[in-house]
Amino acid sequence: MWYTYVLRCADDSLYTGITTDLKRRLSEHNSSNLGAKYTKPRRPVRLVYSAEFENKSEASKEEYRIKKLSKEKKMQLIHAQ
Repeated sequence: MWYTYVLRCADDSLYTGITTDLKRRLSEHNSSNLGAKYTKPRRPVRLVYSAEFENKSEASKEEYRIKKLSKEKKMQLIHAQ
């Protein structure tokens, strides 16, 4: 399984990504050098949205769709979950 996820950073910004292991990836974002360059100075981050997909292609397409949304639309997506 693949997951598309959205994190809320300490500065209230949002970060979107994909992974096969949400728990591991969240830990990487919060406490290791394997986290995204964007999230390192914005720690701690917390998971606010995730969606499960059968394959990487579907997860990547959803990641791309979410990244194009305005912050307002992303917040609507998060609250609708």
